[in-house]
Amino acid sequence: MSDLNTPHKRERRKEARPGELLEAALDLFVEKGFAATRSEEVAIRAGVSKGTLFLYFPSKEELFKAVVRENLVRHQTEGAEEIARFEGSAGELLEFLMLEWWRRYGATKASGISKLIMSEANNFPDLARFFQEEVITPGHAMVRAVLQRGIDRQEFRPVNLDLAVHSVITPLLFLIMWKHSMGPCCPQTEQIDPEAFISQHAQLLVRGLSPTESP
Repeated sequence: MSDLNTPHKRERRKEARPGELLEAALDLFVEKGFAATRSEEVAIRAGVSKGTLFLYFPSKEELFKAVVRENLVRHQTEGAEEIARFEGSAGELLEFLMLEWWRRYGATKASGISKLIMSEANNFPDLARFFQEEVITPGHAMVRAVLQRGIDRQEFRPVNLDLAVHSVITPLLFLIMWKHSMGPCCPQTEQIDPEAFISQHAQLLVRGLSPTESP
C-alpha cells in the first residue's frame, strides 16, 4: 500500500538522481577503474534505468567528468576563496592548504580518482587532458600563489616556483597512492598518520623556504 502521507515521493527521487548517479559512479570508478566500469553498472547501483543515466550524462566520459567536478574542482574553488581570506603567515597558510586538501579530498574515497588517472591516463588521453586542465593546472596555480605570497612578503626566499610546487604536491600524491595500494596491506605498526606526515612536511618546507641570513 502506498504511503498517502508522502506525496510526490517519485518526483523527489527524480530530483535526487543526478547526485545518486555521481555517488554510484564514484564508487565504481574507484573500485574498478574507468575502463572496467560499465554505464549499466552505475545505473543499477544507483537504482535507475540506463536511460535515466544517459538523460543526465550522455556518455561514460561525461559522467566521469561530472564526478571529477563534484569531488575535486568544487573543493579547489572553495580552497581558492579561503586562501584569499587567510590572514596568517605564508607558512601557516601553506600548512593549512595541505591539511585541508587531505581532509576534503585525500581522506575521502574520491582520492581514488587520482590513482585511476595515474594508471589509465595513457589509455584515455582525452580524460587525462581534461584532468590536467581542470584539476592539475588550477591546483598548481593555487600552490604557486601561496608560495609567491610568501616570497612577496619576504617570508620565503626566492626559489624556482615550478619545482617548489612539485615539492609541495608530490608527498601528498604519495599518501594517496599508499592509501590505495600498500596501506591496507601493512600492519598497524607501519601505518602512516597522514595529518602528522603532512604537518611535518609543511614545517620542513617552510624551514627550507625561510630566508637565510647573510654570512
